[in-house]
Amino acid sequence: MLQFGPATFYSTFAPKPDLNVALGYSAWILFQAALYRFLPSKFSTGQLTPAGNLLKYRTNGLSAWIVTHSLFAIAALTGIVNPAILARHWAGLLVVANVSGFLLTGFVYIKAHLSPTHESDRKFSGSILYDMYMGIELNPRFGEYFDFKLFTNGRPGIVAWTLIDWSFIAYQYQLHGYITYSILVATALHTLYVVDFFINEDWYLRTIDICHDHFGFYLAWGSLVWLPGIYTLQTQYLARYPGTLSDFHALVILMTGVTGYVIFRSVNHQKDLVRRTKGNCKLWGAPAQVIRVKYRTKDGLEHNSILLCSGWWGLARHINYLGDLILSYSMCATCGFKNLLPWTYAIFMTILLIHRCWRDEERCSKKYGKGWEQYCKRVKWVIIPGIY
Repeated sequence: MLQFGPATFYSTFAPKPDLNVALGYSAWILFQAALYRFLPSKFSTGQLTPAGNLLKYRTNGLSAWIVTHSLFAIAALTGIVNPAILARHWAGLLVVANVSGFLLTGFVYIKAHLSPTHESDRKFSGSILYDMYMGIELNPRFGEYFDFKLFTNGRPGIVAWTLIDWSFIAYQYQLHGYITYSILVATALHTLYVVDFFINEDWYLRTIDICHDHFGFYLAWGSLVWLPGIYTLQTQYLARYPGTLSDFHALVILMTGVTGYVIFRSVNHQKDLVRRTKGNCKLWGAPAQVIRVKYRTKDGLEHNSILLCSGWWGLARHINYLGDLILSYSMCATCGFKNLLPWTYAIFMTILLIHRCWRDEERCSKKYGKGWEQYCKRVKWVIIPGIY
């Protein structure tokens, strides 16, 4: 049995950089930035920042997704590009994406010190490593509307998610001569999630990513590398190891995933409805039950808010994550149980969402005080009613 030292092992098996791939990836980032900047867009308003800033964002992600996938489909059908191009250059893409993630982390760290967009929304921990990892600026921008966080979180990674799936479907066909139900169901569920994300892009402006997470390595590298690399593991795996699903099993997995999506969307719709109407609406045929609370921003101003405790939100404090988890596990179920690797996404989402619950609970407790304690007494469960 051959034994390798670390250097030999790395030089033999690690992905290699490729100049052409690096140029192509650079063109991809510039193309997505151009779509973000120049495609017709409505301007959506985010949530009030801790320093009292109310920012507007370009939300034209659905148009960018349609344009990108239409151009790729045309190029593939006319023979301009091999539809499996991303799959066949996957190692080189991972290298350049990693380099980009680290460069962007360094850039936003320096920018936060030398040219911050909103000084009062910066957060310093006293640790250089922590500040680089979690970020200093909340909303670093070029100009008035080019928001680094929304662009990086929503465009290079999420637009690429389904594009990568398409490429690995083509790769499966080129390797094996057929396309399986399993890879099609996985891609269908991915597409449902991605298209919904862009249709409801203005909703994303009120999530923890945009409202509370500062922009550092966690989001920069995570969006450029982790998201496209890990979230597409099912199609990567199935392209090489095409598991077969019967019509019945494919339909069950698909419908389970769709059910998770319906829960996810219904839950968030209720929350948005209550926010828009300030609690004066009906949920499941009954008047919405809310707890009205107050909080203060850094500028000392007092604001009113509401905590919803009926409808879906009467079942658990973070019931929105339940649909997300059902959908995530359905995506991974397309790969069967022979290998743990394609289940990485579901495992990661479980850890991520539970950790987000802890962070959100701590933040809300500090923000709302006794109002949050009252809310927790009304709504006892965290994610899954009766279990957790």
